[in-house]
Amino acid sequence: MKKKLSSDAGLTLVEILIAVVISVLMMAAMFTSYSIVNSTYRQVTDRAKISQAGRDLVGQILREVRMAGYKYINDDIPASTSHNPIKITKGTGIGSSCDKIEIVFGGIEYDKGATEGDRFSYTRYKITYECKKSKIIDETVPGGATVIEGFAVFKSKHRWNTTSSSWSDPATDSDDTTFEDEKILDYVQDLVFIPFDEDGRIITGSPAPSDSEAYNIKTVDISIVVRSSKAFYRSKAMRTITSIATGRDISKDDKYFRDTITVTANTRNIGI
Repeated sequence: MKKKLSSDAGLTLVEILIAVVISVLMMAAMFTSYSIVNSTYRQVTDRAKISQAGRDLVGQILREVRMAGYKYINDDIPASTSHNPIKITKGTGIGSSCDKIEIVFGGIEYDKGATEGDRFSYTRYKITYECKKSKIIDETVPGGATVIEGFAVFKSKHRWNTTSSSWSDPATDSDDTTFEDEKILDYVQDLVFIPFDEDGRIITGSPAPSDSEAYNIKTVDISIVVRSSKAFYRSKAMRTITSIATGRDISKDDKYFRDTITVTANTRNIGI
């Protein structure tokens, strides 16, 4: 019996401790790899979401700029400088204000109960995009009373009142398609609109174009800068976003990611 027991193999305490240490090192390596992959995936996902949000807004504005100045063939509404196709009011950039654009186009309504020849009526609609100071609290500043440095973009839609020759209040105009100041995007750092004439020259002024140049506008450069809602980079660094508007570059020493999207919209219905 003694001989048999002495020949049995087993693990010593030292061998067990070595196995535990190796297991811990393997688990630590696996956890580190998972953390890196997860962090990279989150960054890529967050960056895609930020870019997509900006692109969605720019795409929406682009489609409506293309509608500017559109009117139906038999449109009988008298011309007025109050409903020029596009009006751009300039801002100064982050920390102050961004650009505002008003886009006007024609609409039509059909009343099948009216007598033949009077079933169609025409109107004007004005789409407005403008920025207002963001009300989101900056969680990196103690006290919970400091808002982030940036804007929220609001959109409104008004209907022209041919009787009073003015833009109606969406709350009282009995038109279900109109609305007042709906927030469509936050964490915006800047929104820029630059109008060009047929010769490729910038139409200056604010508002622009002027009444005398209202139908000279041929293209509009649209640019938006959107910031991540949470810290994106691991460490602070001075990063610069170059704006299409002179003097409106954004340079910030922080951990946030900023994406800029710029497109050119052709005002194909203006001047036809």
